[in-house]
Amino acid sequence: MILAANESFIFALFQYSFLRYALITGLIMGFITPLIGSFVVIRRLSFIADTLSHFSLAGLSIGLYLINIIGFTLITDPLYLAMIFSIIGAMFIEILRGYYQNYKEISMPIVMSLGTALSALFISLAGGFNSSIYNYLFGSILTVGNRYLWVIIITATLLLFLLVFYYKEMVIISFDEAYAKLLGINIGRFQFVSTFVLALVVSLSIATVGVLLVASLMIIPVAAAMKVGKSFKNTIGIAILFSEISIIGGLWLSYELRIASGATIVLINIFILLLVGLFKRFFLNKRLKKQQPELEI
Repeated sequence: MILAANESFIFALFQYSFLRYALITGLIMGFITPLIGSFVVIRRLSFIADTLSHFSLAGLSIGLYLINIIGFTLITDPLYLAMIFSIIGAMFIEILRGYYQNYKEISMPIVMSLGTALSALFISLAGGFNSSIYNYLFGSILTVGNRYLWVIIITATLLLFLLVFYYKEMVIISFDEAYAKLLGINIGRFQFVSTFVLALVVSLSIATVGVLLVASLMIIPVAAAMKVGKSFKNTIGIAILFSEISIIGGLWLSYELRIASGATIVLINIFILLLVGLFKRFFLNKRLKKQQPELEI
């Protein structure tokens, strides 16, 4: 959705409730996506966000088919069906990872292929691409309503609960599963719960940046933070900061310039990553030059 900027962004926040919902939703998602994304990156599962988002698209397309073509009234918003499919996709991944012990990474292309095939099938049955599909593909944070915001708040609370009580166990499992087994940690249980929460976060991110850009919201701030973070906790904090900057800046620019909000948020994330890379490169080169001993002539 693109806004027409007739007044300043700050003034519009007080005037339009949908803009306030968008900002609150963005701030919450900007907090939880890099938070869980940090663990995803450490576990070498960066591709899982894309996989689950594509499987969520299958739920969206089936939901649109049931609502628009069949007239199914029990489902009022296909995003809820996307959440269910994201969880199903996550369970498929865990099952396939257990089946292919030595080739765990192939579970994600298999699940993504299934999701993409189902999406293409039901999008065609629902009459092809339309504005609704476009919004789900690239995000429409400005259309987030009160009920959906509460779902996001509940999911964020669940994630924070897990981190407060099981942070140490989650870090150990993410860095070294063998050591976690030696400590007697139930790896299977933690992986199931963390994957379940990850699936919820991925499906909820669809409203923010869309199916095709979900991974960017979860991975890019972490990638930038890894360049400057001095510890795992420090990296998480910096990633959240970068993510929140991109959310606020993306909403502001999309309002002022009348451009798509989801794409703007992602582009700011990319811009931050490039700035951090350039700063890190320049800073390291400068330090190395200072540390080099002067040659006597």
